Amino acid sequence: MSQIIEHTGTINHINGHLIQVLITQQSACSSCHANGACSAADKDDKIIEVETSDSSFHLGDRVTVYGKSSIGLQAVLLAFVIPFTIILLSLLILRSYIDNEALSGTLALSVLLPYYIILSFFNKKLKSKFQFSIKKDTLE
Repeated sequence: MSQIIEHTGTINHINGHLIQVLITQQSACSSCHANGACSAADKDDKIIEVETSDSSFHLGDRVTVYGKSSIGLQAVLLAFVIPFTIILLSLLILRSYIDNEALSGTLALSVLLPYYIILSFFNKKLKSKFQFSIKKDTLE
């Protein structure tokens, strides 16, 4: 059974079949009773675009955006794990050939440029793979 990631948000823009949902991500401590006295409380607004053929959605509706947890894992792999591995391997290889640490570090970071350029060529395919669905909240 595949796990589902869900976020509750508000529709803030509708353009045909494309709906933009504003969600507020909160760290666990932001819901704590002492978050006003603590600097660790963290809130962040995100906009998620969802494509749907359902025309019953309106601006300001409270909705739930959901998707498979596997797409989150794939996104983390593409955005963090692979680039970190590329930098680390490049740095280890370059350090054995170049004595200047600043130069080898800069070159290791610059290796990411082709990675992200290649990734941008697959933008449409990645967008279709990382799809979210939307449903109206019943607790309005």
